[in-house]
Amino acid sequence: MTAVAAAEEHPTVATFETRLIRVPLTRPWGAEVTSVGVVETHVVRSDGAEGWGFSWTPQIGAEAVHAMLANDVAAFARGRSADPGSESLALWQHLHEAGGGGVTTIAMAGLDLALWDAAARERGTSLTGFLGGQRRSARAYGSGVNLHYPIDDLVAQARRWVDAGFDAVKVKVGKPDVAEDLDRMRAVREVLGPDRALMIDANQRWDLDRATRNLEVLAEVAPAWIEEPLRADDLAGHIALSERLAASSRIPIAVGENLHNVFRFDDFLRTGAAQIVQPNVVRVGGITPFLGIAAVAAEYGAAVHPHLLPELSGQLALCLRGVPGVPDPLVEDVEDAGFGELDALRDPSPVRIHNGALTETDHVGLGIRFT
Repeated sequence: MTAVAAAEEHPTVATFETRLIRVPLTRPWGAEVTSVGVVETHVVRSDGAEGWGFSWTPQIGAEAVHAMLANDVAAFARGRSADPGSESLALWQHLHEAGGGGVTTIAMAGLDLALWDAAARERGTSLTGFLGGQRRSARAYGSGVNLHYPIDDLVAQARRWVDAGFDAVKVKVGKPDVAEDLDRMRAVREVLGPDRALMIDANQRWDLDRATRNLEVLAEVAPAWIEEPLRADDLAGHIALSERLAASSRIPIAVGENLHNVFRFDDFLRTGAAQIVQPNVVRVGGITPFLGIAAVAAEYGAAVHPHLLPELSGQLALCLRGVPGVPDPLVEDVEDAGFGELDALRDPSPVRIHNGALTETDHVGLGIRFT
């Protein structure tokens, strides 16, 4: 085999470039969250194949992520294997001095996604075609960053979700007085009726005792899950809360938005601290670790419902293998927050959500390139 043929069979990363983009939110996620930061990445392999990826973070930290990508990740990647996933663990170990998660894993995603995109594009197929799609559509649920909404606006949002055909929705809780949370959830439940699922998300606002008391009250509206009831790093608290809920309302605990690697997901599942996991494909470091987390969840019989980013999470939901007795993945659709809805994409969105179901559109690779 000639050196050229070997290079084509085992391509390496030739160049890796980044650019920072600020995308305004049509519906701000609060007074301090009016935009999201995106770092678009572009890789060229030694065989000439190209791929585009991205890192993402709401409002805070995009400049730090960009700096790590442009310096540490780029220097690591050049000359190494361009096979998706082959260098993921080595990169995490290399960057670990800067932290095992957060900026580190968010930056890792920028390289990982670009390599998967390049691999799929080189074969002329989509990500689902490359990974092997398991279903033609996935259920989506309506979601919103709405704790700051007056109750009338929250009810109006719930009506929009019903009119759009969603059979499940998620609403924020965590008001200082749980009585106000209950009033708001009762109003939403009235709009939804008894047959649609209502999930609630506390965004780490409670401690163990407060979560226990508040969920006893909110059980009235039959939540399908409670998301992030406690501080994300409080494993012991989640174990205790899970035991308390198992003996009372039986509301499942969902975590993952702020768990950053497969080891932490394994901790929560192995100890029974959570029954549902919601990995954010960017925050965990990309598609490679996301698939590892999904495999761990399957071993424990836990449902996987990807967090945010439906243009990419939706494609992954189409690829996750079904597990007997475990619900298929749900895709989160935050109102008016998709990259396509924000006019941030160069091409049409790679997914379509209609009547509460996500399907794929015609595209190659990830189908996510920014304007």
